[in-house]
This record gives sequence, C-alpha cells and structure tokens, in this order.
Amino acid sequence: MTELKTKRNDGDVQAYLDSVENQRRREDALVLLNVMGEVTGEPAEMWGGSIVGFGSYHYVYDSGREGDWFLTGFAPRKASMTLYIMPGFEHYDDLLARLGKHKIGRSCLYINKLADVDLDVLRDLVAESVAHMRRTHGATE
Repeated sequence: MTELKTKRNDGDVQAYLDSVENQRRREDALVLLNVMGEVTGEPAEMWGGSIVGFGSYHYVYDSGREGDWFLTGFAPRKASMTLYIMPGFEHYDDLLARLGKHKIGRSCLYINKLADVDLDVLRDLVAESVAHMRRTHGATE
C-alpha cells in the first residue's frame, strides 16, 4: 500500500501563513485560523507543506488502508482559499444556500475571499462538520 504523503508535521503554522504572498489571502487565512481554532478547541497544525489542520481522527477503509487526518482545515491556495469539510456537503444544503459565493468539491469548499461569504454561516458549517466527524469517528475533542 502506498503511504499518504500529506501528514501532520511540526511545521510552524504562523511562519507558513506569514509567507502567503497574496495579502488578502494571508489576512483571510489569519481569520480562518482564529475561527477554526475557536470552533474546534484544537491547536492549528501543519499537514504537509500547505494545509493548516485542526484536530484529528483515525480512519480505516474496507480495503484495510488506514491513517489519520484532520477534522477540518484550510489551505490558502493561489486560485482560492480551500476549506476542508471532511464529511462532505450532503447534509449542509441549508447552510450552503445561505453562505454566499463559493464552489464545492467532494470535501472542499472554495472561496475567493471571506468578504464573499457570511462568516457566521461559515462558522456554523465548520462547527456542524466537526461535530459530525467527532460523532462518527470518535475523533479528538
């Protein structure tokens, strides 16, 4: 089995965020750092070289593959801010309808800038997704 490349590490979150070139993206990342830290009650940690994650859970697939992953997190990418909503979006239609301008992937929420979304709705989305992960995966509290 191949080993997962993105792992929790002892990288300096603040130094990483300070290195984000785009000023708006850097400022938005600092807001998300605070929001996700408050919502999860977990410290921010680097996962790989570009993801800031909060908390963790252990997963085991039917295939036997297993590993650890963060409960929620974000990555300030060049094209957009990527937020990781690990349960996906199947149960969050109401929140997404009220969120504002965004795009979604399987477990990724893409936002150009935080000014495009309702931060209270975003906070609720993160909180509900983290609660779901804790319930279903016995994740860190």
